[in-house]
Amino acid sequence: MEIRQILENKRDFLPLLLLGDEQEDMIRLYLDRGTLLALYDGGRLRTVAVVTDESGGVFELKNLATELRSQGRGYGRAMVEEIIRSCRGHGTRLLVGTGDSPLTVPFYERLGFRESHRVQNFFTEHYDHPIYEAGRQLVDMVYLAIEL
Repeated sequence: MEIRQILENKRDFLPLLLLGDEQEDMIRLYLDRGTLLALYDGGRLRTVAVVTDESGGVFELKNLATELRSQGRGYGRAMVEEIIRSCRGHGTRLLVGTGDSPLTVPFYERLGFRESHRVQNFFTEHYDHPIYEAGRQLVDMVYLAIEL
């Protein structure tokens, strides 16, 4: 397994990033200012993530996506663990915003994240279509945090 920082042609990774955030114009809001990381295993791209420096010692994981055939194999966990390691010593807190989903919230909680706050109606106000995960429409953005 190898994690690489992508410095050029970040938009080439949009097909995979769209699994983590379904609307391209939302991804464009953070892609250029964020650090794009790509996890490869066996020479194949498995997972991508975008992390932004929100200032004041706070980083935010804006997007995490694993290709469909590689999900459930530990790639997302490995990526988040590496992001936590790399942010330690450079900041005090790592945030992740996600929908209130029975799939994603427990994933981050198992990694040590705890709910910080919510942004009411985020998905219904900022996306041009309803977003569903595990049969549930996402409405509020749930922010989880881990202290670094």
